Amino acid sequence: MNISKSKLEVLIKELPDNVDVEEVMYRLYLLQKIEAGEMAIQEGKTLSHEDALERLSKKWQK
Repeated sequence: MNISKSKLEVLIKELPDNVDVEEVMYRLYLLQKIEAGEMAIQEGKTLSHEDALERLSKKWQK
């Protein structure tokens, strides 16, 4: 998954002046997951609320 340079610039500008590597890695990971979710929405790879509830209720009733 590719992240645009402009989104990386925004991420970097939002970081505090002193930040550890783990925090940067976590925020990059989070940005990647958000991008993947947005792509899934655009591709129609989502579930309706009702379908999600049905799937979860079947899982927890076993």
